[in-house]
Amino acid sequence: MSGREPGAPLPARLGAAGDGRLVLVLQRSFAHPPAAVWAALVEPGRQAEWAPFRSDRDLASPGPATLTMLGGDDDLRHAGDVTVAQPPRLLEHRWDADLVRWELDEVDGGTLLTLRHTFGDRPWAPSYGAGWQICLDTLQLLLDGT
Repeated sequence: MSGREPGAPLPARLGAAGDGRLVLVLQRSFAHPPAAVWAALVEPGRQAEWAPFRSDRDLASPGPATLTMLGGDDDLRHAGDVTVAQPPRLLEHRWDADLVRWELDEVDGGTLLTLRHTFGDRPWAPSYGAGWQICLDTLQLLLDGT
C-alpha cells in the first residue's frame, strides 16, 4: 500500500456525551497492525509527523503529560493527562477540558481506529472534524511510508 493516496474517510458522527458535552466519533481503517498504529499515537517523535501536537513524553502509560501545539508561531502548551493506556488497544487522554479516546481493533490483519473526541463548545465541531480527518489522512501516509 506504500505510495497510495489516503482513502475516503468513513462517516463522522456527532452526538451527545451524556454530560452536556458533545462527542465527535471518527473511524479509519489502516492496513497496518494495531502495534504500528499505537506507536504513532504514543511516541512524541511520531506524533509530530501527523498530529496537531507533540507530547512531552511517551503516552503509553497513565499520568500527566503536556501537549504542545505544532505549526504556530508560539509554543502553545496544553495540560494533558493519560487516563487509560492499554497497549496496543486503547488510549484515552485529556487535552485541557477535552477527552480524546483512541480505540484500536484488529480487523483482517489491519486496524480499525475509532477516535472519540469529547468537548463542550459546539461551534468547534466542524473544525475538530475537519482537523482530525486531515490528521488521519496524514497518519495513513506516515504508516504507508509516504
